[in-house]
Amino acid sequence: MEYLALFLIVMLHEFGHALACRQVGGTANQILLWPLGGVAYVDPPPRPGATLWSIVAGPLVNVVLLPVITALGLLSRSSGWAVAAPNAHALLRAIGFINLTLLIFNMLPIYPLDGGQILRSLLWFVLGRARSLMVATIIGFIGVAGFVILAFWKQSIWFGVLALFVLMNCVGGLRHAQALLRFSKLPRRDEFACPGCKTAPPLGNFWKCGQCSQPFDTFQTRAVCPYCAAQFALTKCLDCGGLHPMSEWLVSALAPSKL
Repeated sequence: MEYLALFLIVMLHEFGHALACRQVGGTANQILLWPLGGVAYVDPPPRPGATLWSIVAGPLVNVVLLPVITALGLLSRSSGWAVAAPNAHALLRAIGFINLTLLIFNMLPIYPLDGGQILRSLLWFVLGRARSLMVATIIGFIGVAGFVILAFWKQSIWFGVLALFVLMNCVGGLRHAQALLRFSKLPRRDEFACPGCKTAPPLGNFWKCGQCSQPFDTFQTRAVCPYCAAQFALTKCLDCGGLHPMSEWLVSALAPSKL
């Protein structure tokens, strides 16, 4: 029953991630439960606030469960349930312990655990998207070293597998951060700016036609595919993920009129 409770709590935790991601306009269509816990495949809009809420919502589920489980435990004692059904009371205590343990573990500031991703999201407000991810992954590598030490000290395969999992994610995160840094240094079109984040779009064929799948520079062709002549009503910002009409991207359209 403890294992069933564990997977139930993990599933609720991952549903928290998924629902929060969808709430901010992201996509979350898959949840994977496996021996190390669970993974919700979330893709929030590339904004620090949206990413932060998508990550925080998971641990918040565990936080909400804490007083509920505690209240049930107190009720079972006051009503005599702990004596009449000791096994059920012990199960309830085990569920509370599992929930608290998962909450504490997930809040460790080690990327890609929730705590590490929350740290990354908070740093995003200050350092930007790429550098915040780089800092979080570097801290994650320190966490890998800690898990490796625990694996040898405790002779635990579980900590070894966990260290490998964190290492793989940190390597991927670091590569992604480096790619984002290179992208941020690309030349930009100063005559355009995203109406949402006010960032100028990059020069180059970074947009893909939804009809013929050919890459093209949508600002060079004014949102018209040069290969199949498909027209696009909205243009996506590669920095914040916002969708806006091409007419709103013009800097002159964003600037307030002078009377």
